[in-house]
Amino acid sequence: MPRLDDHLWRGPCAKGTKHRSHPRASARGLVAKAGEMSNSSASGPSLLAAHGALGTDPAHGPQSAGVGGQGGSSHVNSWHHHLVQRSLVLFLVGVVLALVLNLLQVQRNVTLFPDEVIATIFSSAWWVPPCCGTAAAVVGLLYPCIDSHLGEPHKFKREWASVMRCVAVFVGINHASAKLDFANNVQLSLTLAALSLGLWWTFDRSRSGLGLGITIAFLATLITQLLVYNGVYQYTSPDFLYIRSWLPCIFFSGGVTVGNIGRQLAMGVPEKPHSD
Repeated sequence: MPRLDDHLWRGPCAKGTKHRSHPRASARGLVAKAGEMSNSSASGPSLLAAHGALGTDPAHGPQSAGVGGQGGSSHVNSWHHHLVQRSLVLFLVGVVLALVLNLLQVQRNVTLFPDEVIATIFSSAWWVPPCCGTAAAVVGLLYPCIDSHLGEPHKFKREWASVMRCVAVFVGINHASAKLDFANNVQLSLTLAALSLGLWWTFDRSRSGLGLGITIAFLATLITQLLVYNGVYQYTSPDFLYIRSWLPCIFFSGGVTVGNIGRQLAMGVPEKPHSD
């Protein structure tokens, strides 16, 4: 049976032990809380980064998707605007060149138009400038398009001064075909062929330009043959079926010239948008 003094002795010791254990427990709790705070502070940037990644997700960011859609539509509108501008400029260039070159040919009495066409209020050949303008627009837009599809951007003498010199040489070739006298048409055709190839070598030197020039010369010569055969107009002293043998050289040099103008106009134009 325990004595009373044992109870009196053990009571304070037990209480003191309990009181001494409370500061240790509280100190351990403070250390644990400090560790949790440090862990949360370390994981804070990663949580912010994850939150930012969710914010950039198209599913969580309707505003960013809206801005992208507006940017895409403005890009499409800008591309179409530049396309219309280039088409109008090329059409006007073709009209002016047709008027100048046709004047040279008529003065030389190379082409003859029916009296009823000459008597019209428009001109001696009112349909030639619109046709040449349309052809110039098509050719001028086709050259940079073929370059982009072939992956061979044309970088040789990409400056307006070179383009203007190319136009001057082209007009000079036409002037030579109308003014110079040769012993026969074969010599004239060979001379103009050499001049046309020299024009391509001087201002183009691209495989796409050479191929398109030859294709344009063939198609334009064929169309001219059909027009002359149907009696729309005629050439004096034809030596190549119904036309003159040097005409393909003129078409070749004209295609190269208009193609260089179209390439120069296409510089700085935004790329064509791709449909998804």
